Amino acid sequence: MTRRLELEISESVWSEVQRIHEDTGENPSRIVDSALSRAFDLDRHSLFQVSTSNALAQGVFAGAVTVGELRRHGDFGLGTFAGLDGELVMVDGECFRATGGGVVVEADDALEVPFALVTRFAADVIEDIETVTGIEALERELDRARPSENLFAGIRIEAELESLAMRAACPARPGEGLLEATRHQSEFTAGGARGTLVGFWAPQYARSVGIPGYHFHFISEDRTIGGHVLDLIAGAVRAEVQTESELHLAIPETVEFLTADLSGDHREAIEAAETQTSRPSQDR
Repeated sequence: MTRRLELEISESVWSEVQRIHEDTGENPSRIVDSALSRAFDLDRHSLFQVSTSNALAQGVFAGAVTVGELRRHGDFGLGTFAGLDGELVMVDGECFRATGGGVVVEADDALEVPFALVTRFAADVIEDIETVTGIEALERELDRARPSENLFAGIRIEAELESLAMRAACPARPGEGLLEATRHQSEFTAGGARGTLVGFWAPQYARSVGIPGYHFHFISEDRTIGGHVLDLIAGAVRAEVQTESELHLAIPETVEFLTADLSGDHREAIEAAETQTSRPSQDR
């Protein structure tokens, strides 16, 4: 959730805001928000994660925290909802739920979440990318912008996309793991969509906890369509990257989590679930 604040500032402060805006292209509201966060000592390089990727792969889909609790730990993030019922996208403190066909609704604070990643976003690196010919091409450009293979990263991209392929998880059937559940996901495309890509990158060493590599969700500017990104094509985009130097892991205390066998390596199942498609797309 964002709040509108009217206040008077000195000419020197306004001049500095304008300078940063001209140098980086960052929105003045976000410049001021970042500066106030630093002044109030709000941690901007801490990643808060609910549950683990291994648990998700095993079908541990019971809600562990509420959306309201999640928002206390960050203003930018992604995840899913209890029962794998939709994709979670958080931008500027507002949380949304994308369901079948990419239909977006605002997520109520009482909704439960089994897996999510959130942070308080403020860019450390801004990278201008001339053209994006696909998700793999975008990832190669982002590889050059990230400072290390051993740090987590948050990624925010505002873009007008020529084409966008997405999915939204549908409620899992009893006993299904992540790979089985995503085989009956809702898949769809959107042409000319303008909005925000919310993404994270996790190192390979964190594969039993996080989802290695890149993971993107999308929410349109008008908040009418969103989902988990499978592929995209765009012209010039500006990518903002934030390094995450701390990881805070919330371990669920649900019966489902406490009794699950999480000893195996489920990397292949997670990678397959992240990228697989189940049937021809439908246009939005």
